[in-house]
Amino acid sequence: MATITSIDPTTEEVLARFEEDDEKLVEQRIAAARAAVGVLREAGFAKRAEWMRAAAELLDADADVLAGLITAEMGKPHAQARAEVHKSANAMRYYAEHAEEFLTGRSLDDPSVVGASRAGARYDPLGVVLAVMPWNYPIWQVIRFAAPALMAGNTGLLKHASNVPQAALYLSTLFERGGFPEGAFATLLISSSRVADVIRDPRVAAVTLTGSEGAGRSVGEAAGSVLKKAVLELGGSDPFVVMPSADIAAAAETAVRARTSNNGQACINAKRFIVHNDVYQEFTDAFVARMAALVVGNPMDPATEIGPLATASGRSDVEELVDDARAKGADVLTGGIRPAGPGFFYPPTVIANIDRDMRLFEEEAFGPVASVYRVSSLEEAFEVANALDFGLGSAFWSTDPAEITAAITGIESGAVFINGMTLSYPELPFGGIKRSGHGRELSIEGIREFCNLKTVWVA
Repeated sequence: MATITSIDPTTEEVLARFEEDDEKLVEQRIAAARAAVGVLREAGFAKRAEWMRAAAELLDADADVLAGLITAEMGKPHAQARAEVHKSANAMRYYAEHAEEFLTGRSLDDPSVVGASRAGARYDPLGVVLAVMPWNYPIWQVIRFAAPALMAGNTGLLKHASNVPQAALYLSTLFERGGFPEGAFATLLISSSRVADVIRDPRVAAVTLTGSEGAGRSVGEAAGSVLKKAVLELGGSDPFVVMPSADIAAAAETAVRARTSNNGQACINAKRFIVHNDVYQEFTDAFVARMAALVVGNPMDPATEIGPLATASGRSDVEELVDDARAKGADVLTGGIRPAGPGFFYPPTVIANIDRDMRLFEEEAFGPVASVYRVSSLEEAFEVANALDFGLGSAFWSTDPAEITAAITGIESGAVFINGMTLSYPELPFGGIKRSGHGRELSIEGIREFCNLKTVWVA
């Protein structure tokens, strides 16, 4: 078996090495997950909620230590890592509270219209669900799948990103520590090349992935080959539109956070800033000044606002996009130069005058690199916003009611946030359209993704 390595992106030092799980161990974990399906289903909502709340308490109690582990493995500022842990625990409590309500099903008021004495629909768990998860939110991404799946009565298998194995191993025991039966949730330390075999295993009922387009195609093809349900949350190049009536100071301040949270490595980071000509200079001056002033450094230092990118290859990808745009005539307004020294650092960068010949126009920059576009009308703003095949999140800044109404319907995305930055909440569905994927996580829609909506008819 190959070795999985945890590397500190701040120092480039090896933190730990782990041997991949062999086939015997993978088989044992799949078998245990399948065996636990019946136990979990029979336990009922109340008992599952008790276990989920207990696991949430453990997660909160571990927050400081776990946040340090997250920062060490993928480089986000420690305060953001701690917030991720607490957000995850809150999502667990949310589903403990609401799962039964979300999955109650319904009965026809008058079943005689279908010739029955009783008729309606119910939600039943599908069984074993495999999750293929990314490194950028190593706890939150997993919990937002696991909490609804387990509360619905499914069991879970986690194939986590190879650069966060310690976070994966922490999660492998969390739910059992909270009281869930053995096999209800387990981590598989395997390489990406082995994922398709797990998907095709007849004991696995469905798969969910958060990751790149390439990973989405691979997982989608494997699931499709055996006709299994797949939920895919892929990349995004989210537009952030600023119109003349907006509060420009607030928009610029929010834009910085929207672009650079998690060191700029979030699918729902705003990446393309589309600004009306009347306020372009005012917004861009404020935005560039604040981006240039961000503190880049050790993510364990409370003063740090931007830590390193998670991997060397991730930094190279961002660097290549910037270099390509610069070589083809784009203006780099701040940043754009890799700093000397250890660590996978890249500075907050703002680029203007981007055209379709540049890779940055089409491709997602997964790092603290912002693209600024100038438009002369609302219609042109929508044209630029919708020009890509991505459609995850979006933000629109205006105080004009007609413009706001137009944006809600006119921007092609899975979410639109008015006068704010795109975020994920347990209370709201999350997912995209076009090449950003299909299916939804979170809220009532998320827990129903891995349920069988079963029609019931009784004579």
